[in-house]
Amino acid sequence: MSIEKIDWEKVNGLIPVITQDSSSNEVLMLAYMDEEALNLTLKTKQAHYFSRTKQRIWKKGESSGHLQNVKNIMLDCDNDTILLKVEQIGVACHTGRKSCFFTDLESGDSKIDVEINTTAKYGVIDNLYHVIESRKNDDPSKSYTAKLLQGKENSMLKKIVEEAGEFTFAIKDNDTEEIIYEAADIVYHMLVAMASKNINPDRVKQELARRFGLSGIEEKNSR
Repeated sequence: MSIEKIDWEKVNGLIPVITQDSSSNEVLMLAYMDEEALNLTLKTKQAHYFSRTKQRIWKKGESSGHLQNVKNIMLDCDNDTILLKVEQIGVACHTGRKSCFFTDLESGDSKIDVEINTTAKYGVIDNLYHVIESRKNDDPSKSYTAKLLQGKENSMLKKIVEEAGEFTFAIKDNDTEEIIYEAADIVYHMLVAMASKNINPDRVKQELARRFGLSGIEEKNSR
């Protein structure tokens, strides 16, 4: 089998995968596979990848239902890149667009062909984290999130302490609406701090699942 040609040490255990629509040949996304993810893809004929941010194997569409049915797997001439041709169910990008490649680098214009609201599928926390990540290089005078991320770390961290204090007083005052409001503030500022360290919230979910034996939470991988 061609899989034996892959030198996993050469690619540091992760081989880049270009995923392409088998009908239109449109490039949908770039991801990575470790050996286990590749074997799962070959076995199930559904795309599995290794997420460097979540630090786990994930089946494409495991949360959203936007699966990728594999039609063909090609290995390049250097045996260090895979071309995956798939039937895309729904959309490939978490933003709700068909392809992850929709922004012109020079003009900054975004192409919108197909767009689906993915919040209900992925969950508000995951979507918010992706929005925060996308603000990293924005103008801090126009984006509060960018201002936090590009400012002094102590200023960013003080906001978490401040919001935690306000949440505590809201609990003490037994003010339901204020408790919810301040809890949302804490979550947002924690996600900003996590994004500054490139830690995906999925890893917190995995840790909670490990602690409490919740094997059905997202680390299940739909194998």
